[in-house]
Amino acid sequence: MSMPAAVSRVEAVNMHVSRLETPIGPMLAATTDQGLCLLEFVDETRGDARLEQMRAALGAVVVPGKSPIAETLARELAAYFAGRGRSFSIPLHLCGTDFQTQVWQGLQAIPYGQTRSYREQAVAIGRPRAVRAVAQANRANRIAIVIPCHRVIGADGHLVGYSAGLWRKQRLLELEQGRPFG
Repeated sequence: MSMPAAVSRVEAVNMHVSRLETPIGPMLAATTDQGLCLLEFVDETRGDARLEQMRAALGAVVVPGKSPIAETLARELAAYFAGRGRSFSIPLHLCGTDFQTQVWQGLQAIPYGQTRSYREQAVAIGRPRAVRAVAQANRANRIAIVIPCHRVIGADGHLVGYSAGLWRKQRLLELEQGRPFG
């Protein structure tokens, strides 16, 4: 007589979801025990869809309310928007391909107040021929501001490609150039 196979039980990932107010619009933050996995402007048309994509990718259970990571994020975002914070200390829970993760880590290496073109970003991560793929990975970034895709501009210096609106990208770059919100 054979013994029944052991049943493996995988614990569901809790994903805490909260809303954070900023001077350029409310944001939706999602965190797991591992870190911040989503930070999107609420009025962005992809916000709800990206939250659902993240929930599905993680097999997560949505838990309303701020986690300790989201509370730290709220303080750090307030300092950022006041012109006092230049970096973020919160852990990140990146959900993407190896290439996307490489691009997102490269975005975090762009110094506060500086910009790069997509080509410069591709060169910086050692993938000079992957300019279009870098642009696509930037577009797939689910963690606005903390992973500063707003610091990437067109080769001609013009603002391009910010899903939360070019006006927000412009305002974030102005903030980082020393023009804080009044």
